[in-house]
Amino acid sequence: MRLIFIVLFLAIALRGYEWISTSHNTPWAPLSLTDPIGPFTLRKIDALADDYRLCQSLLENAGRKFSTLPPVRQNADCGYDNGVALENGEGMNYSPAAKISCPVAAGLVLWEWQILRPAAFKYFSAQVDEIITYGGYSCRRINNAKEGNYSEHASANAIDIAAFRLSDGHIISVASHWNSANEKAAFLKEVRDGACEVFATTLSPDYNAAHADHLHLDQARRGGRSFCR
Repeated sequence: MRLIFIVLFLAIALRGYEWISTSHNTPWAPLSLTDPIGPFTLRKIDALADDYRLCQSLLENAGRKFSTLPPVRQNADCGYDNGVALENGEGMNYSPAAKISCPVAAGLVLWEWQILRPAAFKYFSAQVDEIITYGGYSCRRINNAKEGNYSEHASANAIDIAAFRLSDGHIISVASHWNSANEKAAFLKEVRDGACEVFATTLSPDYNAAHADHLHLDQARRGGRSFCR
């Protein structure tokens, strides 16, 4: 009995060592956008809001082409100083290209490679050629209200995704296919769930009517926690 206990203890200890020695599973290892998504990935992305240069270098090291954007300050509530635009031409294209904060771009790169691509192949044996957006930066309040808090869009810290065009020509639309009882709905829900791992806030038609036609993804400062609906 004692020998069995020792064997079990050693097996558990070995498993724990294997887990903790994998960089993406530890809180102290530097973030890499080519590593698998781990339990501390979102917390590390959150820290990029304070280090624009590090965020840019992560995009560069991942081989994702992007353009840096000049600082914008429209008023006390609208503007950004860490903006980028992911460039089209290699892999997934954003249409129209969105002005977003660098931490949002970091989340999108992880989402592209580790969530979208596998899901598109799983359900359709195809690639995602185009991500159709409703844009990123927009100087407005939440839900375009006349009063209240400003949206994360007002600091380029959010992007809205409306649809996906696949390499086989199919278009999968949040508005048209979210409630369908088929693989298109399953794909949309899987990429929504995956987004929750790399974005602080992920909102879908399941949240409210204002999001009936898109996925809202943002990197609001939540201390490495996510709000997913």
